Amino acid sequence: MTHDSFNMNKKLIADFEKQSGVKLTVLAQGDAGAMTNKLVLTKDNPLGDVVFGIDNTFASRALDADVLQPYASAAAANGADKYAIDDSNRLTAVDYGDVCVNVDHTWFTNKKLAEPKSYDDLTKPEYKDLLVVQSPATSSPGLAFLLGTMSAKGSDGWQDYWRQLKANGVKVDAGWEDAYTVDFTGGSETGTRPLVVSYASSPPSTVKDGKATTGALLNTCFRQVEYTGVLAGAKNPDGAKKVVDFLLSKEFQQALPEQMYVYPVTAGVQLPAEWAKFAPVADKPATVDPQQIAENRQAWIGEWSDLMGQ
Repeated sequence: MTHDSFNMNKKLIADFEKQSGVKLTVLAQGDAGAMTNKLVLTKDNPLGDVVFGIDNTFASRALDADVLQPYASAAAANGADKYAIDDSNRLTAVDYGDVCVNVDHTWFTNKKLAEPKSYDDLTKPEYKDLLVVQSPATSSPGLAFLLGTMSAKGSDGWQDYWRQLKANGVKVDAGWEDAYTVDFTGGSETGTRPLVVSYASSPPSTVKDGKATTGALLNTCFRQVEYTGVLAGAKNPDGAKKVVDFLLSKEFQQALPEQMYVYPVTAGVQLPAEWAKFAPVADKPATVDPQQIAENRQAWIGEWSDLMGQ
């Protein structure tokens, strides 16, 4: 089971299947938030054996619901352990990235409008009706962006900030796919919004003639880590463990940047040359303690939903 953004070189998967004897079937389940919710709803009869794409914003939901079983991959010692959030090894980090507002350079250049640079800029009149975000109730980037605004504005200020965004015409989509590939002008020829919540690693996908047509606002970033794990009740737990090992293999980790536009967790993996230029990570990304997220996530999402009328 994966989120909709899972993508990997078919030859790499075929080589894994040949070497491991495992037949890998990928079941996409919407955005990471929707996928995690599906895991919880089907825990008594899981749809798959292994999951990829639970991130640090939804990890506590999966752990609290006991939808995973322990597995400590030997390969985790090569860098994944740095991002461990579960002492029982039910979740193993595979990649990380920064969720940030992305901007369509071409659109702003054509309109002769200065690009926003901060959270506060997004509430200014000149950027009315230009931003599309994802719902934190169904989307991990959406929840990451909400947490980023909470980190920036504080527990007493984030609600007023979102009221300002609402008054300034922010659009809320269910997931990343709709926001980026339908509404974002930098991801769709029919898009109408030149600002979108996406990743700091998204711009390399828009490189044309040596220049990226989009960029990330690094002052609006929240650090997101994606995990894999063996599902409790898996019908083929041994095969699932081989998949976890595969996701941490040098070959898979090496392919992550160009296939899914995320950073590998394994140390020493060579990154594409253009990433240094077009996909730098944030120097000071916002973070929120996973335990604090676990204790408050539902209340925060409920408060956001009431505030936004969602």
